[in-house]
Amino acid sequence: MTTVAGPGALPALPGRVLTPKELQLWVAELAAHPEHWEHLVRHDTGGRHYASLYRDGDIDVWVLCWNVRDDTGWHDHDVSSGAVAVVRGAVTEANPRIGGEPATRVVPAGRTFAFGPDHIHRMGGAVDGSVSLHAYSPPLWRMGQYSISGDGVLRRQAVSYADELRPIDA
Repeated sequence: MTTVAGPGALPALPGRVLTPKELQLWVAELAAHPEHWEHLVRHDTGGRHYASLYRDGDIDVWVLCWNVRDDTGWHDHDVSSGAVAVVRGAVTEANPRIGGEPATRVVPAGRTFAFGPDHIHRMGGAVDGSVSLHAYSPPLWRMGQYSISGDGVLRRQAVSYADELRPIDA
């Protein structure tokens, strides 16, 4: 078992980059064991709180705490696949659509989803006090953040994985 700072040990990892489906199964198992991540949950920071739970050469795991005013803005995860487990409340996920409104859904506690590196989305809190677990493989190094100009031009800006995602102006 791989150990982390904080209580307990994470579910076993295969020692290689995981597929989206493997990430989804892994993050669902992690979600079932709050003793591994509960110590990182905070809603007293005045905004979206996020904390790194674990990182090695194959996987990057984060705990995100949401309120309804929180919004990541449009972004991708560069070369990394990802999976999300909502463990409290609910989050929104929106996917852009050319020539139409974004496809938006609410993902409630107890649900998981996964995506490949070609996935562009934005996320936000659907309920104050929400918590989600995010796993990326290979680990995040950079992400793309998107803006849309007044005349509809889409632009991508590379950002570090350590930068906080938020909507950016064109």
